[in-house]
Amino acid sequence: MTAGGSTDEHRVLPAAHALHDYALLADGERGALLGPDGAVNWLCSPTWHDDAVFASLIGGQGVYAVTPLGRYVPGGYYEDGTVIWRSRWVTTDGVVECRECLAFPGEADRLVLLRHLHAVEGPAHVRVVLDPHADYGRAPLTSSHRDDGGVWHLATGRHRLRWQGAPGAAPCQQGLTADLRLKQGESRHLVLECSVSPLPHALPDAEQMWGTTERGWRQALPALERTIATRDATRACVLLRGLTTRGGGMVAAATTSLPERAEAGRNYDYRYVWIRDQSYAGQAAAAVDAVELLDSAVRFVGERLLADGPRLAPAYTVHGAAVPGQRELDLPGYPGGLSRTGNHVKSQFQLDSYGEALLLFAAAERRQRLDTDAWKAAEIAVRTIAERWREPDAGIWELDPQPWTHSRLTCVAGLRALAREAPRHPLAGTCADLADTVLAATSATSVHPDGHWQRTPEDAAIDAALLLPALRGALPADDLRTGATLDACRRQLAQDHYIYRFRHDDRPLEEAEGAFLLCGFLMALAEHQQGHTTEAHRWFERNRSACGASGLYAEEFDIAQRQLRGNLPQAFVHALLLETAARLAQEPESHGAFHRARS
Repeated sequence: MTAGGSTDEHRVLPAAHALHDYALLADGERGALLGPDGAVNWLCSPTWHDDAVFASLIGGQGVYAVTPLGRYVPGGYYEDGTVIWRSRWVTTDGVVECRECLAFPGEADRLVLLRHLHAVEGPAHVRVVLDPHADYGRAPLTSSHRDDGGVWHLATGRHRLRWQGAPGAAPCQQGLTADLRLKQGESRHLVLECSVSPLPHALPDAEQMWGTTERGWRQALPALERTIATRDATRACVLLRGLTTRGGGMVAAATTSLPERAEAGRNYDYRYVWIRDQSYAGQAAAAVDAVELLDSAVRFVGERLLADGPRLAPAYTVHGAAVPGQRELDLPGYPGGLSRTGNHVKSQFQLDSYGEALLLFAAAERRQRLDTDAWKAAEIAVRTIAERWREPDAGIWELDPQPWTHSRLTCVAGLRALAREAPRHPLAGTCADLADTVLAATSATSVHPDGHWQRTPEDAAIDAALLLPALRGALPADDLRTGATLDACRRQLAQDHYIYRFRHDDRPLEEAEGAFLLCGFLMALAEHQQGHTTEAHRWFERNRSACGASGLYAEEFDIAQRQLRGNLPQAFVHALLLETAARLAQEPESHGAFHRARS
């Protein structure tokens, strides 16, 4: 039996591509990964963390492909300000395009995947394959029939699908297949619906849904008038919106199990909402006045604090439920990786999440968008920091519990930011005093003899995450520890204007893991904070270039092989790109994130 649950030993999975070559379609409620061959080989339904209907990305069955027959060279691009992708293939006969999207904004229970095929130059000969398999490819296709109107109806697992645009498709070994021939200038709409609830009686109108989607993206995008690299900043902003549900939760990534390092076992499920990542995105949104994204972040983080208080989990499902435990899917996985769902993070305590939540709330208060419930959530976060800041925690990198310096300094930054933005609030004095207490204790134990912050009282190594608290106002830009920490990161962790998180062991840095793009943008911000404008832009441009052909970023960048590593797209990288693009357009020390703090 094959990984997809089929007894057909001759069944062939679509080719896997380098992560560099994929694009993402997203509607807020779920996302589809699209390869250069026009194959959607990753799509979960009804939402991000649910089972995949197309799972060939990680070795399961299931694909929806629109691919030119014969030889072709692939390409494509996002339409400005949207997550609408245009696949473009140059063939031996001409040029073929396929405009593709998930109808936006997405519905909670039903997705609509729109594909508009067009023969731009010369004739087009295209093969279309629709082969859905629920439960990560393990569920069979239990029924498929064509009605009198030429519309196909399919069922697999709990999913019901309806497909328009290919009435001449024929059942074959791999689902439904249709060979389409278009004359120059001719077009064809393909409309796929998928739902775990009964589909509406009325068929969707393709032209109408395209119009609604275009208007939806125009309305979702802020002006972004004060950024550098505006096109990339815009793409990052709309991508963050595409990863954010109606309930406010933003998934950390659209995928699971894409390896950070081949055959190293570091394969995780990131289809959940990390409090830290959501806070980063909210702060980036505040920097560019993307109030819808900011309000979503505040709402989701605030609701979780109100519900769970001192037992706040590091991550949740987009519905605010507990992340399921990690389990193996018993699929071949993406080449070099395993196949997993769920995440062990749910059992961790991550102190810095409370500090990041306060930084998020402070950013919202700066724009007078912090309501009564959010203030109650902030009070809970402050009280929890007061009660738990001495406890070991898993930290930003989710390692063994330690008194991580970054976690404590992030809480200092959050406390000071909230006190600064609401000096007349009854909580302000408590925040300021608690920040002084935590900073004094951390300073007494966690400053390296060379003057920089070290990872823990017992671990004298440098960590790129230690750049962030000073950027958020935990201590001043001209504090000697701030400059020394930047110098140590530059000296010990940087390579060709990329940077690694920390040194794992005595191996060369690049042999342990890829350069960490989040930290590359932190270096840009840190250089900017110090007034090193040229260096700041150099760091920004180097890390901005470490994206795929579609402009998407993964978590890590393998410098030696020039490859993306880890789940795709990684939301917090896009959030820091967006924020850095905004900060570098300003003078150093002129914006709220870098306000002077008390030493």
